[in-house]
Amino acid sequence: MELLCQQTRRTTSVSWPADIDRHLNVLVRAAAAAGERTNRAELLAALVAAAETDSAHLAALLHAYRRLPNDALDDSGHDDLPVVRAPGPRRASA
Repeated sequence: MELLCQQTRRTTSVSWPADIDRHLNVLVRAAAAAGERTNRAELLAALVAAAETDSAHLAALLHAYRRLPNDALDDSGHDDLPVVRAPGPRRASA
């Protein structure tokens, strides 16, 4: 049986606010705290796969997101979460 997570990969480009990007990093760290070895792409895929396709529900999510104030995502206070490798290529050490 082929698993959905093992299918051929598709690369996408996502542009979103910096606070959303930082929050995704906190979510990956929270998953790591639960013992999961994951990355940003896999976590995003899991969230998309779990999303409801009900149009009214999606519209409500969008409306709620669009009304969030600038300081809605306070990602401070997560010092208890494990540190995970930062996204992107690693720099060669000199």
